[in-house]
Amino acid sequence: MEGTKKVAFLFPGQGSQSFGMGKDFYESSDLAKSMIEDASNRIGVDFKELLFEENDRLEKTEFTQPAILLVSSIAHKLFEDEMMIKSSFALGHSLGEFSALVSVGALNYLDGVELVHQRGKLMAENCENFEAGMMALIGLSDDKVEEICENARDEGKKVWPANYNSDGQLVVAGIKSDLVSMESVFKEAGAKRAIVLNMSVASHCPLLLEASDALKPYLEKFLKDEFISPVISNVTAEAYEKKSDAISLLSKQLVMPVLYKQSIRAIDSEVDFYIEFGGTVLKGLNRRTTKKPTYSISDVESLSKVCSEF
Repeated sequence: MEGTKKVAFLFPGQGSQSFGMGKDFYESSDLAKSMIEDASNRIGVDFKELLFEENDRLEKTEFTQPAILLVSSIAHKLFEDEMMIKSSFALGHSLGEFSALVSVGALNYLDGVELVHQRGKLMAENCENFEAGMMALIGLSDDKVEEICENARDEGKKVWPANYNSDGQLVVAGIKSDLVSMESVFKEAGAKRAIVLNMSVASHCPLLLEASDALKPYLEKFLKDEFISPVISNVTAEAYEKKSDAISLLSKQLVMPVLYKQSIRAIDSEVDFYIEFGGTVLKGLNRRTTKKPTYSISDVESLSKVCSEF
């Protein structure tokens, strides 16, 4: 590829985790090994055990989030060291926005590991007093989902659109029993599938207001005013390059829906291709939103393959 072409870096969020992720990097790269060991020391979590051995913690949000950010940051760092290519934009899906901030220099990766570990704990603590949940919907328009959720809230139920992933794929969040009770409503409206996800939190909806407020001091502590390139906000689908904006937007992000497909459309005319670091979920979503190519880097083989394209 020509060096003049513009690229957007993408970073996946919760749900992209799997046992063994990052192991290939760890076994073949001293840098990756050092990053994993340093992250383990930083928050007192054995990331080798968390990532490479089956356990019941990887699915818990306070561990899932730092694990994904760490592997994404390793993938990005290895690519950056190999290619010395900077992004025109960086963006992520929910948690992935923090990984994006690491990639542009506005957040040190170790600070990022601690920050999202705290974020996950705050989210879990916020949801301790009620049974939270999320549901994936396939085959409904945004307007129809929004209408159904609004009608349900008028009836006293607590459900909101949470993730605008791609056309016909939207995730809603709220009280789990309310979501379960609405499965038939969504299907009668034309949903091909309505699947309750294995989630113990209700991300990106007003139920996380307490966590949103509690997150701000951590954002203030760890974020820096040093942006190599702009980050696209999940909340607005617009670019920002200042710490003050990051603090405001990332606290709102917990209670506002993720505008992922809108973010891709907002920058699509300004980039030539995309690279996802640490997973393949966003590559799949992009197929439904853009005709531009999306590459993914999740292990040594895919790293080499992507680097060979340049």
